[in-house]
Amino acid sequence: MQLYGIPNCDTVKKARAWLDQAGRPHEFVDFKKTPPTVPQLKAWAAQLGWEKLLNRAGTTWRKLDEATQALAVDEAGALALMATQPSLIKRPVVDWGDGRLSVGFKPEQFEALAGGGR
Repeated sequence: MQLYGIPNCDTVKKARAWLDQAGRPHEFVDFKKTPPTVPQLKAWAAQLGWEKLLNRAGTTWRKLDEATQALAVDEAGALALMATQPSLIKRPVVDWGDGRLSVGFKPEQFEALAGGGR
């Protein structure tokens, strides 16, 4: 199981704490140190949808100028933008190790995905 995100993100911290408490070992992948590749983003988008991956509510998005934001009008543009600025990816992205992916954190979502593993 791999959890992708940024270490100082509160949502990532909550997700990691939930997994630890549930006894679910995971590898943490820091977007800042190991940004996802475009092929990896394409695979995530194929399962989750690129719109769900793109965090338009965050500070990074708000700091972009309108021309840069306009690049995210379609999947190719959004994925290219996320590849160059991984802080634009909604966090965390979790690869549950069995082909399932999730984005974001809600305890009830993790409970269902972990198979009630608490």
